[in-house]
Amino acid sequence: MRSRQRMFAAAMRLLLKCLRLGRRRRFKLVRQVEQLWHYGHLCLRSLLYNSFTNGDVVLDSLFEPVYWLVDHVTRWFGVVFVALVIGLTSSIVAIVYICLLPLILQTYTPAWICWHLTYGHWNLIMIVFHYYMAITTSPGHPPQAKNDLTGVSICRKCIAPKPARTHHCSICNRCVLKMDHHCPWLNNCVGHYNHRYFFSFCLFMTMGCIYCSISGWEMFRDAYAAIERMKLLDKERLQVAANQTYYQTPPPTFSFRQRAFHKSVVYLWVLCSSVALALGALTLWHAALITRGETSIERHINRKERQRLQKKGKVFRNPYSYGSWDNWKVFLGVDVPRHWLTRVLLPSPHLPHGTGLSWDLPPCVMEQHAPLLAI
Repeated sequence: MRSRQRMFAAAMRLLLKCLRLGRRRRFKLVRQVEQLWHYGHLCLRSLLYNSFTNGDVVLDSLFEPVYWLVDHVTRWFGVVFVALVIGLTSSIVAIVYICLLPLILQTYTPAWICWHLTYGHWNLIMIVFHYYMAITTSPGHPPQAKNDLTGVSICRKCIAPKPARTHHCSICNRCVLKMDHHCPWLNNCVGHYNHRYFFSFCLFMTMGCIYCSISGWEMFRDAYAAIERMKLLDKERLQVAANQTYYQTPPPTFSFRQRAFHKSVVYLWVLCSSVALALGALTLWHAALITRGETSIERHINRKERQRLQKKGKVFRNPYSYGSWDNWKVFLGVDVPRHWLTRVLLPSPHLPHGTGLSWDLPPCVMEQHAPLLAI
């Protein structure tokens, strides 16, 4: 009896010892895994740590493949977009000359004929001139000789000094002076030397589309009603052809010229109205930026800087803004009153103020404005 009790006690002690040993090994394994996890996390943070890293930087990094795809697609399809703009504009001009101009000369009074001929051709000349200058004029780039170049930062892509208001275009793969954006419809960057041409093209194209939409509204209504009658008569003609007898005659049909005329008028009005809405919104957006003395890129930079300084109880002031009226004079290059006619209302290839490398006070601005920061 005692031998059995001793054997049972020995077996229980061995079992408890095994359990304690397994528990120790398990706890030791868990501690090793935790140490490896903390060590790996510390190594990852030490390799990737950056005091400027935030949610926006992480989001931009995740979308980098999408940006790469968009940049390359835009680069290769820029010529296609330019051809599309030229083709659509040429089609509208052809419809106006072939279809609408003879009708205007036959039905309008001499005063209205003079108005349409004068305004229409002036608007067309301004559109063609500014679009040609926008796509052929270089936006401006920092010089290759970097010895005498004063930069406010270093471009991460070019590894070169970057002047104020200069940004790198990933599509052109170059730094652009006073860069606003890369426009695929121009196949060119919008920068210091062609920003005025770009905005003027948007403005006069919007004005031309609004002019065509308003002037062709009555013609559009008549043409749309005629097309509906065409569809109804075509339906009746098919029904008559299916049940035709010797005593029935098919209804009259429209000629090919009449069909082409009505469809061309509808195409002109729909295209001009759509472009007027879309391009008009873009023009108003850029007009607001010009009024504040900003570019599209600077708007986002200034907004973040304004929020950062607001938390510190300070006020952000744009150093490149000279007031709403003076901002427009600087942008359009208006130094004297007659320039509103010769440089704004007529085609003018004059250069903008400054070189884009430094931003001195323009001669048309009479008084110095507040500094960048004000408490």
